[in-house]
Amino acid sequence: MNNTTTRNKVWTFCVIYLGYMLLFADRTVFNLALAGIGKDFNMSPAALGAAGSAFFLGYTLMQIPGGYLTDRFGARAVVISTLILWSLLTGFTGLAWSFSALVIIRFLFGVAEGPYPAAALKQVAQNHPKKKRAQLTALLMSSNYAGAAIAPFIIVQVIAASGWRSAFYYLGAFGIILVGLYALSDRKVATDTKKSTTHKINWRELDARVWLFVVLGLALNVITKGLETWMPIYFLTSQHLELKKLAWLVPLPTIAGGIAAAISGYLMVHLFKKKEVLMLITACVLTLLFMFGLFRSQSLFWIVSFQILTYFAKSLAFTGIFDFASQVLHDDSYGSAIGIINFGGQLGGFIGPLLIGWIVQLTGSYSAAFLGLVISAVIAVITSFCIKRDQ
Repeated sequence: MNNTTTRNKVWTFCVIYLGYMLLFADRTVFNLALAGIGKDFNMSPAALGAAGSAFFLGYTLMQIPGGYLTDRFGARAVVISTLILWSLLTGFTGLAWSFSALVIIRFLFGVAEGPYPAAALKQVAQNHPKKKRAQLTALLMSSNYAGAAIAPFIIVQVIAASGWRSAFYYLGAFGIILVGLYALSDRKVATDTKKSTTHKINWRELDARVWLFVVLGLALNVITKGLETWMPIYFLTSQHLELKKLAWLVPLPTIAGGIAAAISGYLMVHLFKKKEVLMLITACVLTLLFMFGLFRSQSLFWIVSFQILTYFAKSLAFTGIFDFASQVLHDDSYGSAIGIINFGGQLGGFIGPLLIGWIVQLTGSYSAAFLGLVISAVIAVITSFCIKRDQ
């Protein structure tokens, strides 16, 4: 491989990484804006939960079709289309004129963004040998946490200065710039694959581990997305923190999650080689223990500490699913299989915010909501014990 090809592959990876960062930064921005949105539209906690879940409903529904479209038309075409639609709908989020309009826009937002994970992960799989995929997959997925961690430092200032709508205008503009950067990537390196003619997904013969990955990802993401959506409001209303202080508090768990995601591939390849399932089990058990600690905590220090630890352990487990999958799934149907696996994770993202909003409105207690997340962690542990290394 010559130096030019190597540089082009690095460039392509970096742009895809930035795209993933941007997509997840939007979710953090929306969570930070929820308090202002609720005030402007006079929304109840359950309605706020529905607004947060609308995105994940559209995003979840597009995981499997998005994987198919990636295998059919190629990763490059899907990434470009996704980023363009995402940027436009980001701007429309800032233009929302009613609660109903906001929910519809966020749902369409999710539909537009849905194909990105399968396309991004498939492009990494195509551009790099199998022995490097687990670590590069982990590094790419750490962008999710990087975007969520960096966004508050910038966006909180924007919201405080000019309101929540302006934040989405800035994000949309940056998305358009990113489309241009990605379009400059070398077409040969980007590996614009054509439709697959072999190894199509056979639902009846699908690797049983894929379905376990779906359940595991669902249970883990109920925890993460539930906390991501509601912890800013919890800190503002129950802990009575000022908005500007959230700029320093909210990123801490996501930074921990990003570190865990970045190192998960290394851990799986070097410390848990041929024992990948043991890594998943260990991370799930730790997630349960730390989530229980969060549920039992009363002081702000321990709430934040256990939230950070929960994110770290959960990120090891969730990213580990994709690290493991990158080593055992077939190349030609990789996009479709990733779409199926990510469907479970994003279904959890849809359920989590809605579940917490419903429990808080029903009981008036965040403690009861945290208990629901502990139960989700129990499901993750049970599922992890059912996974086999060899199929």
